Amino acid sequence: MGKFATASALKLLVLISLTTIFAIPGFSQTAPADQTPAAAPAAPAPDTQQETQQPSAPASTGKAPAAQQPASGQEPAEESTSRRKKRAHDFKTWNFNVGAGANIDSGSTKTFVRGGGVVGTIGVARNANKYLGLRADFIYADLPLRDSTLAIAQATGATSYVLAFTLDPIINIPVTKEFRGYVLFGPGFYHRAGSLNDDTAVPGSGCNPFWTWWGACSSLSIPLSGSFVNSSQNEFGYNVGAGVARKMPSGVEIYAEYRLTHGSANGTTTDFRPITVGVRW
Repeated sequence: MGKFATASALKLLVLISLTTIFAIPGFSQTAPADQTPAAAPAAPAPDTQQETQQPSAPASTGKAPAAQQPASGQEPAEESTSRRKKRAHDFKTWNFNVGAGANIDSGSTKTFVRGGGVVGTIGVARNANKYLGLRADFIYADLPLRDSTLAIAQATGATSYVLAFTLDPIINIPVTKEFRGYVLFGPGFYHRAGSLNDDTAVPGSGCNPFWTWWGACSSLSIPLSGSFVNSSQNEFGYNVGAGVARKMPSGVEIYAEYRLTHGSANGTTTDFRPITVGVRW
């Protein structure tokens, strides 16, 4: 009984001790030491990722306008290029013309040549702008001799013509979109030639005004050789002209032109006034 009482008292003492230990506040809620480090760093991990990602967003946003600036900067260059192209079409750099018409005689040539001879011309112009240019023309003009001239020459017929080359500054005067005028003036080179048919003039005979104009007389008499039947002489001079042109829907222009030409050499002159109608493009 004594041993049983001692064992019972010992068990009761142990039970009281355990109850007292577990009754201490916070003892049963304290986490183990090995679990505390693992739980602590897990919470701030998302905050760290957000902080590292936030600076990258403004950087990418700031690069977008820089990439778009070249596209917007190209618009003025394209507009200026199109404007330059439009200005280039204000005038044609090169113009070509072909025309035909008749000749009106003038000056001393009128004494021996009748009017109405056929005229043909072809030319090209290089324009600096829509107002100023430089034009070159080749002109053929028939110079038919009068019947009274053939009588003086003692010939039954003749051929007489002039070949001219002119180089003129040209001034264009726009009036409307369809109509424009122009004036030209400059130097000219003239080659006058001809031949008499069945001439019965006697070599060595005295010269008259026709033989002088014809270019056969180098002295006071017709040459003894038969070369006086043919004539060929070169002259330098000038020409002045004006015209009007009408632009057609196709872009080709129809023009009408009047000129006064004058050449001289060795005391003789060649004067004719061609009136031509033609096309320019």
